[in-house]
Amino acid sequence: MLIPYSPQRRTLVPSGIAFFLFLHLLSCRPMMNDVKTYAYTTVPGDSLHTRIYTLGNGLTVFMSPYRDEPRIYTSIAVRAGSKNDPAETTGLAHYLEHMLFKGTDSIGSLNYEKEHEELEKIINLYEEYRATADPDKRAAIYRDIDSVSNEAARYTVPNEYDKLLNSIGAQGTNAYTWVEQTVYINDIPSNKLDQWLTIEAERFRNPVMRLFHTELETVYEEKNMTMDSDSRKIWENLFSGLFSRHTYGTQTTIGKAEHLKNPSIRNVINYYRSYYVPNNMALCIAGDFDPDETIRMIDEKFSVLAAKEIPPFTPAVEEQLQKPIIKKVKGPEAEELVIGYRFNGVNTRDADYLTMIDKVLYNQTAGLIDLNLNQQQKTLDAGSMLVLMKDYSAHLLSAKPREGQSLDEVKDLLLEQLEQLKKGNFPDWLLEAAVNDLKIEQLKLYESNKGRVEAYVDSFIWGMEWSAYNSQIERLSAITKDELTAFAKAHYATNYVAVYKEHGSEKSSPKIQKPPITPIKVNRDTSSRFAGDILARKSENIEPTFLDYRNDIGFYDVKPGIRLHYLRNNENDLFSVYYVFDIGKNHSRKIDLALDYLSYLGTSALTPAEFSQELYKNGASFSAFTSDDFVYLKLSGLRKNFPAALRLLEQLLTDTRPDEAALEKLKAGTMKERADDKLSKRKILFEAMASYGKYGPSSPFTNVLSNTELETISSEELLDEIKNLMQYRHRVLYYGPEHAENLLTELRAVRRYPETFREVPSVEFYPELEQQNNLVYVVDYDMTQAEVILLTRDERYKSEMVPLVTLFNEYYGGGMSSVVFQELREAKALAYSVMSIYRMPKFSNRHSYLFSYIGTQADKLPEALDGISSLMHELPESPELFASAKEGIMQKISTERLT
Repeated sequence: MLIPYSPQRRTLVPSGIAFFLFLHLLSCRPMMNDVKTYAYTTVPGDSLHTRIYTLGNGLTVFMSPYRDEPRIYTSIAVRAGSKNDPAETTGLAHYLEHMLFKGTDSIGSLNYEKEHEELEKIINLYEEYRATADPDKRAAIYRDIDSVSNEAARYTVPNEYDKLLNSIGAQGTNAYTWVEQTVYINDIPSNKLDQWLTIEAERFRNPVMRLFHTELETVYEEKNMTMDSDSRKIWENLFSGLFSRHTYGTQTTIGKAEHLKNPSIRNVINYYRSYYVPNNMALCIAGDFDPDETIRMIDEKFSVLAAKEIPPFTPAVEEQLQKPIIKKVKGPEAEELVIGYRFNGVNTRDADYLTMIDKVLYNQTAGLIDLNLNQQQKTLDAGSMLVLMKDYSAHLLSAKPREGQSLDEVKDLLLEQLEQLKKGNFPDWLLEAAVNDLKIEQLKLYESNKGRVEAYVDSFIWGMEWSAYNSQIERLSAITKDELTAFAKAHYATNYVAVYKEHGSEKSSPKIQKPPITPIKVNRDTSSRFAGDILARKSENIEPTFLDYRNDIGFYDVKPGIRLHYLRNNENDLFSVYYVFDIGKNHSRKIDLALDYLSYLGTSALTPAEFSQELYKNGASFSAFTSDDFVYLKLSGLRKNFPAALRLLEQLLTDTRPDEAALEKLKAGTMKERADDKLSKRKILFEAMASYGKYGPSSPFTNVLSNTELETISSEELLDEIKNLMQYRHRVLYYGPEHAENLLTELRAVRRYPETFREVPSVEFYPELEQQNNLVYVVDYDMTQAEVILLTRDERYKSEMVPLVTLFNEYYGGGMSSVVFQELREAKALAYSVMSIYRMPKFSNRHSYLFSYIGTQADKLPEALDGISSLMHELPESPELFASAKEGIMQKISTERLT
């Protein structure tokens, strides 16, 4: 994400262009007749109506017009990721991603001529810093870097890019880097397309490496986060075993600590110049726009980027694995076993076979792993996952051990499922059902602009023709059972890598020490000329459309006491139906366990496995969710199978059969999961400690059956919970293509509803603690970072506060242009993740809280806490940021559409 640093000044109208315009002014023929036409490709039968353009400079453009709401989801994808990083400066692609948010010689610049002089000094100082080994000399050079950086910051507007995007109503402004891609994403109002294209074309034209040392600290913090992640340890060890030669495994996206400590701005600039060229990029959009007008705008604005030869990448050839590679890592979280197999890349036939094998093994309902391991409770959380990449792919199997179970036993159980696959020990209908499942997944994905754009990004990054991407379902449908088992026999043997993630402490990794950083000047009350021009542009107004529950939603009585809330899906054949009960864990400590138990049971007519298979045959899925105050039962699938799926669900709810062996396993598994939760830092901080801070020792979090109660509970008690649940009044929420009259007929036919309903028992809400004084709760956890939540109780819910709270959160601490983010991350480099928002409750008798979070290196914690505390006591005032936050909210309200 860096910049060609030549300070080229641009005239407003070059003389050649001026002469061209003069000739047209003299011409009798209107210029409109010379409108350029653009050739594009389409694919027959493509439900997205995709247009694919290749502009004169090589830029690829994917478009899917979709006028469901007046917004456009965008991604700008670059075929450059960590596999392209130089071996001596790993992490470079990811660091460049960060720098693409820093602006250009126009965005975020107050006086680029003066700033450029200072930036050149910083570039040279970093090269000197890299070449110096003496610690004292390095410290002296860094002090110079810090000093010059503060001088350069006088001529910048930090985070102006984010302010601009927020002002035009963009949402989800972000980016990500992985092995072979860097992708920049936004979700914008459709009437701001011109402004967005202008901003993005400028963003990629000449990104400036400003505020480098503070952003480097942010990347350090991100590195610290990965060092605290057990999943990162598993991933890196697995890939280093699978790819001992390819850069998929020899280097990581975040990079090595020693490389982050010795950065080279010149290397980053060279990387930008090599890979961030239009013939190596794709602009992908889906939403409410006119494609003919939009492609002209894209060409006009992005033609400033010039094509260039792209450095070739020759994938390293991996040797065939002949025997298992076993790797062992330790970490503070629960034990886990992951097995990985290596395959050819996504553009080979391997990818199709793997897609089907993944579904046959694990589809969360009726796969071999689902039925043989998860439903029979032989392990915890067993699953299968594909990692499809351009040069190679990987198939991963994973599970966690039950109490007293070894990781070797877990591995044997996972490998046994592959043996069952090779033998063809799965029903013939499963392949067709798996293809239907994939069709449903695709329909769900394409319901959103985001899903459509993500498909385009994959197609481009993989170098896969859209016609091939679009025809995958057709190819999968042609795969036979014999072909699939033959592929499995040929490719799954002892050629795997197994990572044993054990509980414990590893030898500590070297920590990146905190350098002395002088907070930079934020300049939040100023803006560049470029920003002023963008914000001054007029756009066609979009009037907000507010949801009117009485008119937009249909209300019908299934029977007295059972109300149907109905909304028609006019887009595809997918349905979702919910049964919503006004009863939850606060009303019954058994209901959560009862619904878990239900997932392991069958009926008088179907065993548990047969029930799951019938559900999957019908392309349906069922799930249950309990909150403190509600129970949600959800059934989803295809319209044509709705009657059969609904009857299956009702049979399970009304004709459940107990299974004592399953219950005993469930009890043991629940106790093991509780023990594992005590090792999860996220569970500890965001659930246990946050709840303790609000309520004390007695809270919704602790409102669970004790282990003693769990051990003694019976099947009869749990099934009574299900029976009693169905005796309460509840709402039926339906979104799907079926007509309301037909839906009511089905709902009335499948169940005999009680003449009278049970009354929901009243419960006392857990009292929230009075906060008379500051209290500090600490958990000692084996980690590099320190993570802190600050909870401040405020008044009870008031509806009139909603507009003020929305504006406060946008201005103060809810996004990358907010005060908290700018001060603590951008100006002081004290954290990678930081936020502070005012959270309003869902119920009027509960309190609001100011919720603040900061994750930072342990030696920065005192300074970070001082920083966030001072912002709470003295809110910085910025009329410009306030206006930007307000305008952004108005744009989002105007363009939001709910279905």
